[in-house]
Amino acid sequence: MGAERADRRAPDLRLAGFAVALWLAALAALYLSARAGLIVGGVALMGAAATALIGSSAGKASGASAWRMVGALRWLVAAALLGAGCGAVATAARVSVREAGPLAALVADGATVRVDLVVRDDPRALRGSRGLPATYLVAVDLTAVYPVDAPRLRLSARALVLGSDPAWRVLLPGQRASVAGRLLAPRGGDLRAAVLSAHDPPRLRGRPSWAQRGAGALRAGLQRACAPLPDDVGGLLPGLVVGDTSRLDAALEEDFRQTGMTHLNAVSGANVAIIIGVVLFAVRWARAGPVVTALVCAVALAGFVILARPSPSVVRAAAMGAIGLLGLAAGRTRAALPALAAGVAVLIVVDPELAGDVGFALSVLATGGLLLLAPKWRDALRDRGWPPGAAEALAVPAAAQVACGPVVAGISGSVSLVAVPANLLVVPAIAPATLLGVSAAVLSPVWPAGAEFTAWVGQWPARWLVIVATYGARVPAGALPWPGGVLGALLLGVVTVALLVAARRPVVRSLVAVLCAGAVVGTLPVRLLASGWPPPRWLIVTCAVGQGDAVVLPAGAGRAVVVDAGPEPAPVDHCLRRLGVRQVLLFVVSHFHVDHVGGVAGVFRNRSVGAVITPDWPDPPGGRALVAAQAAGARTPMLAVGPGWTYTVGGLAVTVLGPYEPLRGTSSDPNNNSLVLRARVDGRTLLLPGDAETEEQQELLSHLGPAAVRADVLKVAHHGSAYQLPEFVDAVDPAVALVSVGAGNDYGHPNAGLLARLGRGGARVLRTDEGGDLAAVSTGGGLAVVACGDPPDS
Repeated sequence: MGAERADRRAPDLRLAGFAVALWLAALAALYLSARAGLIVGGVALMGAAATALIGSSAGKASGASAWRMVGALRWLVAAALLGAGCGAVATAARVSVREAGPLAALVADGATVRVDLVVRDDPRALRGSRGLPATYLVAVDLTAVYPVDAPRLRLSARALVLGSDPAWRVLLPGQRASVAGRLLAPRGGDLRAAVLSAHDPPRLRGRPSWAQRGAGALRAGLQRACAPLPDDVGGLLPGLVVGDTSRLDAALEEDFRQTGMTHLNAVSGANVAIIIGVVLFAVRWARAGPVVTALVCAVALAGFVILARPSPSVVRAAAMGAIGLLGLAAGRTRAALPALAAGVAVLIVVDPELAGDVGFALSVLATGGLLLLAPKWRDALRDRGWPPGAAEALAVPAAAQVACGPVVAGISGSVSLVAVPANLLVVPAIAPATLLGVSAAVLSPVWPAGAEFTAWVGQWPARWLVIVATYGARVPAGALPWPGGVLGALLLGVVTVALLVAARRPVVRSLVAVLCAGAVVGTLPVRLLASGWPPPRWLIVTCAVGQGDAVVLPAGAGRAVVVDAGPEPAPVDHCLRRLGVRQVLLFVVSHFHVDHVGGVAGVFRNRSVGAVITPDWPDPPGGRALVAAQAAGARTPMLAVGPGWTYTVGGLAVTVLGPYEPLRGTSSDPNNNSLVLRARVDGRTLLLPGDAETEEQQELLSHLGPAAVRADVLKVAHHGSAYQLPEFVDAVDPAVALVSVGAGNDYGHPNAGLLARLGRGGARVLRTDEGGDLAAVSTGGGLAVVACGDPPDS
């Protein structure tokens, strides 16, 4: 009873101010020079000493009551200043390595060097280059640099390798290698001193440790065991168990983000809690004491970290598990919060880069929510008659979501309404999926068939996670808009704290509950029934897919014709979801450049596709192979078509105008052999010229005449590039011109002169990088344009 009463006391917050100040100072020092960081740290440390001395002098001249107040304030301020000083000084010491003179000079010159390095983390394939050779991002520690015609530099500095050779993919953390490459400047805001662009394969030096080799064998065995499984669960299970997301589908990853379940995509504190929970149950069943229990759990924790690899996310998860172990060894949960603050401080001093890591912030906030909020909410629910298990299941995800909400809102610019229910629904499936996955990894070296069977069983709880994420991401009005960035996060943080404090009074709590319920009841039906998207009588939607093309034409309720797929699957998939498209009657490929076909998997995802048509031009072969593989996998016929080919369904008619004949020797043959489509919807004409440039545009005018390309709506060719024939633009004479273009692209798209010409011709010009998904709508008197208002980041 004494321990229980101790646990009900107010949490010990004495170390919290120290840890928060240390964190903020370290974050600021990452963006400062080493000298400026040392100055800031020195001033803060002197301020801490002065505060302690001034507070001591003031206390001697005060009464007992005043002394207690002054003493409390003095130690609070002194602790914060001490933390700020420690954070700034520790970070400045590491930044000095980043700014070391000889290496900084080589980076500034863009020198070509050979380096010796140690791999810090698993290589990651750089996404966004579908159909093209992958680039691998490898976090490393440089141990030596060999400039041309200069002495060797011995050092210890962090760097990032951009490796184009497939040999980088198989490197293990801790492995030593050497390679030649060109030094580039880092982005800043971290401890990396350089970026090395390497085209050659790494030359291995020595072998990784036995622990890393064993972990690599287990991870490879888990991947083999999951290989027969479908792509969604087969890619999720290794990520859930050991953080291996190499096979995880990008669209599914986006669904997890939208439903607030992104922490399940890779190793998190939940995985550690499950493994330690099983060990804890077994040890307690053997009636071991707190210290023995903590030691056994620590061994299990170390083994799990080795298996999952000591990457930053795994280290964070292990640190959160270690904090729980400290509370266990102390025999009272009240010690866990000071342990959290101390753990945060130690981790940031050891690795100041964590101060700017969003994942680290989410891990700390989630753990803090579980320590501060979840027990009170659980007890309150139990006092109101809830079963213990149900109270725990609701309090834990709710507390974690409330604590992480400000950071998530700052990143995404929205507040998820489905995150808590989604996380609550998946609670029963996380533990069996994780344990079965770990079992499959352990069995894989000695019993491959047993590992495959275990992974097959583990797919069923993993499939429940996929179902919740997929359908949660499709909930209408599942996220409310919120200011993004630091200000948005701070605003929601202030609102959250104010509500938590105010809700301690029953009257305020009831009032807040009534207001929230009223807001949901009043606004949700409006958003569901009159969301404004898709708008009535829409003729065409140009999807915001970044620097690429994806166009949708209506073909009946839940059906559409889709032209191109953008560079990535997730954006086009979400565009089709928002339009309610469940069946793609026809998928048209204008040409095979990756910015038009890279997202083809998103068109096919959870939809039937009736047929695929393409131009009779094979280049680039990688893009064509990507489309052919997707069509073959779905058993969808694929046909090359030419001018005069037509397709009619319902009120939609599509006709292929060009290319009139194959064009060779142009500035871009794939672009100038794009399929050019003319569609008719609801009495309006639409022209979709793909990426046709001046040569193909001239050919169309020469063979068909200006009247053949006249249209009410123009999907501007080639993202609004300057390669447009003025006579062609004038002949189209559109009332609406839609430009599919990515924000901040390196091509200068769209061309200002082209936009001005369209405007002078009377066209209303809209861009996806400014308005998000764009829809041309038929009205009683003409045309209107509606913007969804959700442009992508790139």
